[in-house]
Amino acid sequence: MSGALLLSAAATSTAAADGAVDKSIECESAASGDGPFYPGPSASKVYDKAFGKGPAVPALDKSTPQGLAAWNGWDGAGNDLLLVTSYGKSGQDALIIGIDPKSGKHVGTVAIAESHVGGIAVSKGWAFVQGRNSGSEHTIRKYKLSELRDAMKKGGTPYLKQVGEARKVPAASFLAADGGTVYAGKFNETGRGTMQSYQVGDDGSLTEQKTYEVPKKTQGLMVTKDHFVFSTSYGRDNRSNLYVVDKGATDIDRPSTKCYRAPSMVEGITQHGDEAYLLFESGSYKYPDALNVIKNLHKGKVSAVTNP
Repeated sequence: MSGALLLSAAATSTAAADGAVDKSIECESAASGDGPFYPGPSASKVYDKAFGKGPAVPALDKSTPQGLAAWNGWDGAGNDLLLVTSYGKSGQDALIIGIDPKSGKHVGTVAIAESHVGGIAVSKGWAFVQGRNSGSEHTIRKYKLSELRDAMKKGGTPYLKQVGEARKVPAASFLAADGGTVYAGKFNETGRGTMQSYQVGDDGSLTEQKTYEVPKKTQGLMVTKDHFVFSTSYGRDNRSNLYVVDKGATDIDRPSTKCYRAPSMVEGITQHGDEAYLLFESGSYKYPDALNVIKNLHKGKVSAVTNP
């Protein structure tokens, strides 16, 4: 493709071993010589330099984390929250878990209707979460932030109902927000996927706008001032990847695209202030044999994450 970055023979071999890389874009894969700050082998020198250990993720003994978003001023007192979505065993409610990014403390947990909850996005007074999918039909649920706030403050694990009917969309494997825009895209195991942007109405309605190309096996998206950062992974034995793409690019094959290896089983990624936070499902009770068993968020300066 025009503007594609060609892999060297060595990089191609590494890509095949890791399994989650887009083979037309080269990913930095050289590992650190010393042991990394997380369990298991080093993902890459670039990653180990850009990130460090963040807050612990609760409820890993009974659920599997998926989506990640930041909620600024959540309590009306100037405090912020990181929201983690997590699914349990079949027939169990899913969870929205609140973590204080400053202290790392678990603030509260709210139950919602069962779903894989692959992504969460916060925009214009609403929290949007992946709904239950049936075959090729994907949906997005919406929750009022005012109601989520009240539930998060109650203690225990109160149940929160969605508002209205779930919105049918082309895909909602991962979600992210940027101001009044929500992005929702599809995880594609065999090739590149797509995502759509939506304008968010005051009533939480979603009006479809543009379609974008995303890397193979995308699990999460962070939208910064200048970049789309895609987290991609597949398989507990493989390293993951972070792709840094120009913000607004509808295709990812361009000379400015960067990629580097990350620890196994990355999921959601989000920005809070000048920090990027990255979530892993490898810390779940389901994956004790993962290449990297990670029970904490990882965090790093956005400037370092986007300029490896």
